[in-house]
Amino acid sequence: MNSRDRIFPDEVILQILARLPVKSLFRAKTVCKLWYRISSDKYFIQLYNETAAKTPVVLLEISDSSESKSSLICIDNLRGVSEFSLDFLKDRVKVRASSNGLLCCSSIPDKGVYYVCNPMTRESKLLPKSRERPVTRFYPDGEATLVGLACNLSMQKFNVVLAGYHRTFGHRPDGTFLCLVFDSDLNKWRKFVSFQDDHFTHMNRNQVVFVNGALHWLTGSFSCILALDLDCDVWRKISLPDELSSGAGNRVYLLESDGCLSVIQISEAWMKIWVMKDYKCELWHEVDRVSLRCIRGMVPGIFPISQTGECVFLATYKQVLVYHRRSRVWKEMFSVKNSSALPLWFSAHAFRSTLFSCN
Repeated sequence: MNSRDRIFPDEVILQILARLPVKSLFRAKTVCKLWYRISSDKYFIQLYNETAAKTPVVLLEISDSSESKSSLICIDNLRGVSEFSLDFLKDRVKVRASSNGLLCCSSIPDKGVYYVCNPMTRESKLLPKSRERPVTRFYPDGEATLVGLACNLSMQKFNVVLAGYHRTFGHRPDGTFLCLVFDSDLNKWRKFVSFQDDHFTHMNRNQVVFVNGALHWLTGSFSCILALDLDCDVWRKISLPDELSSGAGNRVYLLESDGCLSVIQISEAWMKIWVMKDYKCELWHEVDRVSLRCIRGMVPGIFPISQTGECVFLATYKQVLVYHRRSRVWKEMFSVKNSSALPLWFSAHAFRSTLFSCN
């Protein structure tokens, strides 16, 4: 393709291609040699991933009543609803964590087997076994209490974190908190031990946030945020906004907002949103206060899943809603027609469609 024959400059073409879904982008590779090479070009990959970071997506894992089959539903504010599968893993898996286009999945039939995959490019990596000695185990049920995935787009690497209370057979857990960290650059696990006394609800475990080189979980008591610095393998506690109300009927959730930590509190009448503008000094700012009057009947069962500065995705038992913060308009994005085994919010994850390679 001669540059003089092109209708648009190269940069305009790149900007257009960077806004295509991954499947459509790969289909466009057949147009010409330039487009064929573009998906492996470092500049374009960075551009595509930066563009994807501005587009929040909700990923739902929907199982049938017998939980023998599950499907993944991707809900995009711009492109609508699409369905895809993790059948390329050749295993029955459960999504445990999501970060910048990658998923961490655990095998259902084989405990202790973990995969990292990009469901859009259908690339996957089977992680080496993390536990060599069977004399000790995570508590309870041999499963890690916390599973985190940290995908660093700028450094092109990822970490998987498995953390949980540790006990020997025949003994109760004594507060020893075992943490295993997989490093994609080294292709191996490292281990360190600390003492923790925090507990976590299902939603707390699901809503792990990776920002500023650390993974973050909200504790079950809503007393603080537990953060793991992946550069120095140190746990620390981050304070929540002072304005948070701890009364009955108030629920608190931890999310990301445009690369920053964010806390959302839902009460009977309001949804309040704080963003940590200064991570080092732990300074929170209240950025929005949303009336829930028009969805009052849904409030007891509504859970925020993903957000940017422009919109917030929330899930109920059978619906996914999006709230547009500028226009202050609510919109239903998805609803389950058949009865599912679990509420939608139970297996919902924040997601982004990127070209990040897990290999």
